Amino acid sequence: MRASFDYSGTRVLVTGASRGIGYGIAEGFAKAGADLTILAESKEVFAAASALGATPILCDISDRAALADALLGIERLDVLVNNAGMERPTPLNGPAPSTDETFERVLSVNVTGTQNVTRALISRIRDGGRVILTSSIWGKTSVPEFSAYAASKHAMIGLARTWARELGPRDITVNAVCPGWVKTDAAMASLAAMSRSTGKPEFELLGEVMAAQSIGGLMEPKDVAGLYLFLASDAAANITGQAISIDRGEILQ
Repeated sequence: MRASFDYSGTRVLVTGASRGIGYGIAEGFAKAGADLTILAESKEVFAAASALGATPILCDISDRAALADALLGIERLDVLVNNAGMERPTPLNGPAPSTDETFERVLSVNVTGTQNVTRALISRIRDGGRVILTSSIWGKTSVPEFSAYAASKHAMIGLARTWARELGPRDITVNAVCPGWVKTDAAMASLAAMSRSTGKPEFELLGEVMAAQSIGGLMEPKDVAGLYLFLASDAAANITGQAISIDRGEILQ
C-alpha cells in the first residue's frame, strides 16, 4: 500500500532543486499538485522547472541582497524546504588557500544560506505552515575529511530544533531530514574523494556502506521524497524539532 498526498493549492518552495535530492523532493510535490517554486544557483534550474511545471528562481542563497530581490515574487508560502547545499571534502591537511576557501564556502551556502532564506520568508509563511531542512546522517555522525559538510549538517539539526521552539507559537513545524547514501552526483563525487584519500576502490567503499545498512541497495532521490511530503502534511502536525533519518537503517539513530 502506497501513501498518497494531495497538495493542490499548496504553495511550496524547494531550494537546491535543480538536481539530486532537491529535484526528487520537488518532483514529489509537483506530482502531488503543489503550486511549486524551485530555487538554485545553477542555470539548470530553468530546465528543471520546465520539466516540473514549476516557477524557477536563479540565485545564490549566500548573497543576502540578491536573495531578497529574487524572493520578491513570493507573497505567501505554505511549505519551505531548505535543501540547498554543497558537499565537498575539507581535510585538515588540505592545501591552502583552496581548502580554507572551500570550508568557508560550504558553511556560507549550507548554514548562512539556509538562515538567509528562512529569515527572508518567515513572515510570508502562513501560521500552521511547514519548514523542512535537509541535514544528513553525517549530521549525526561523520567521516574523515568532510568537516565543513558535517559541521553544516549538524547545524541543520540545531537550526531545526531552535526554530521549532521559535515558531511553535505560530503552529509552524520545523524538522530536519537526514538522508543516508543517495545516488546523486554529489554523493558519488564524495565517494570518489574518499577513494582517493583511503586508496580503496569506490566499489569497495560502496560495499561497506551497503553492508552497514539494514536494507540493501542504494537509494534514489525519489526514495527520500516521501518523508518530506509526510512532514509537510496534516498527518505530521504534531512532529516538530526532530531530526529524522532515512538511511535504510545505516546508523540507527
